[in-house]
Amino acid sequence: MNSLYLLLGGLAALALGYFVYGAWLEKVWGLDPRRPTPAHEFRDGIDYLPSRAPVVLGHHFSSIAGAGPINGPIQAAIFGWLPCFLWIVIGGIFFGGVHDFGALFASLRNKGRSIGEVIAGSIGQRAKRLFIIFSFLTLVLVVGAFASIVAGTFNGFTRDAAGVLVHNDINGSTATISLLFMLLAVMFGLLVYRLEMPLGRATLIGIAGIVASIALGLRFPVHIGYDGWMLLLGVYIFLASVAPVWILLQPRDYLSSFLLYAMMLAAVVGIVAARPVIELPAFTSFEVNGQYLFPALFVTIACGAISGFHSLVASGTTSKQLNSERDARLVGFGSMLIESALGIAALIAVGYIFTRNGNAFTSQTPTQVLADGLSQMLACVGLDSAEARRTTYGLVILAVSTFCLTSLDTATRLGRYMFQELWLAPGENAADVHGWRAVLVNKYVATVVTVILGMSLGFGGYAKIWPLFGAANQLLAALALLAVACWLQNLARRNAMFLVPMYFMLAVTLTSLVLTVKAQGSALLAGTGGLVAAMQVAIALLLLALSLVLVVEGRRALRRRA
Repeated sequence: MNSLYLLLGGLAALALGYFVYGAWLEKVWGLDPRRPTPAHEFRDGIDYLPSRAPVVLGHHFSSIAGAGPINGPIQAAIFGWLPCFLWIVIGGIFFGGVHDFGALFASLRNKGRSIGEVIAGSIGQRAKRLFIIFSFLTLVLVVGAFASIVAGTFNGFTRDAAGVLVHNDINGSTATISLLFMLLAVMFGLLVYRLEMPLGRATLIGIAGIVASIALGLRFPVHIGYDGWMLLLGVYIFLASVAPVWILLQPRDYLSSFLLYAMMLAAVVGIVAARPVIELPAFTSFEVNGQYLFPALFVTIACGAISGFHSLVASGTTSKQLNSERDARLVGFGSMLIESALGIAALIAVGYIFTRNGNAFTSQTPTQVLADGLSQMLACVGLDSAEARRTTYGLVILAVSTFCLTSLDTATRLGRYMFQELWLAPGENAADVHGWRAVLVNKYVATVVTVILGMSLGFGGYAKIWPLFGAANQLLAALALLAVACWLQNLARRNAMFLVPMYFMLAVTLTSLVLTVKAQGSALLAGTGGLVAAMQVAIALLLLALSLVLVVEGRRALRRRA
């Protein structure tokens, strides 16, 4: 299969989905550009802040992308490129796009509150509390997995062929550039929100700063080990979670999005120039290395097609920044389809590596596969010297770590929201409570709890967390679909577009969690699992119990109002 056909066919299908299906959803749900958004109604300059569509798009896309659309398709390629491609395109449009857009719309019409609040009004208070617990556990897994991935890409040391510890300058440069990005984001936030510089002018300064940061980073790598970075990341995400959104989170995500867009443009250029014929089999088998296509494919691809984490971002931070409901389709539906396009690029990259190296790609991390594939394809446009390939490889690693870092600090802020909301009664806010509850809803305490739990899991390595994160994340998507379906039915509006995706994702994820409990439980019984396996079994069982109760409550709500 010529990869150019995959790229162009996939992009055409995604564009058609956005302009036809997305526009239809917008009309059916009744989005109203004249209706004031929560960002205007509750503007506080900390969490609620009306912002221009490109800025919110940059924040939202950077936050939701993470490592999922890269890791997922590359890992799922063991089943062949065809099932991966079909699920990315079909899932992105009819599952993920509907899920993200619907969650954002529901939050906009519920004062910018979380999906938990949507559940409270449409299903009940008990369901809301269970959903918040479920969401918090999922966010802890997100923090652990993405912190581990970022620390790995920042790790300034590696071992050579002889096993000797040596400096890794590519990772060290990535770390330096990312640190400079943080300073640049603070500067950008001050320029736009305090000095009131026009967005276009500030963006040009920001892009110039990105180029300067990359140049300095490539010249001055920082060499700190994995454990050191895990500790430093814990401090960073704590600060990012409690700081006003305009000073770090939003501007860093916005500026980072340009690096991510540049990486995707480079991928398109490389694919068009190389036009590699993918020799990766279209389909291998329904069972590979003990994994079955159902449910493994749908859980593994995760964010490339649908992700429950997106609903938390949409209803946790994005809905509080949207200037107009007119921007909801671009930010909600559009961001998901951009992520699906990135998933297609990652799939082509693994196909290209397979064509050149056979199954050797299985010994590389997904990030290395993407960086290796794109750097080799870009060699076809003149970037074929050793130095050019090294630079290209390093910049792709930087872009991927940027995806993960933006998701990491957003997930921590969302975890803080969820933990605080868990201890509040209907209609209460943090200022209304006293005693021990006042301690638990304190934003600093809530953030510390989120950081400690997440980083504790992250020290075990992302590979041990990823399977459980994938299942929990997709199950969260099913529950978010259920929540919005019940909410729309309450309003006497069409909700059928949520029901089929919901039932399918429930079947996928409940099956996956049962298999996880079986596998990790067997490892514990054999004495080979350890603490991480015990934690995975405990979390998986808790997620199963919570989700089953929520599904029963949701079904009752749907029948009650049918």
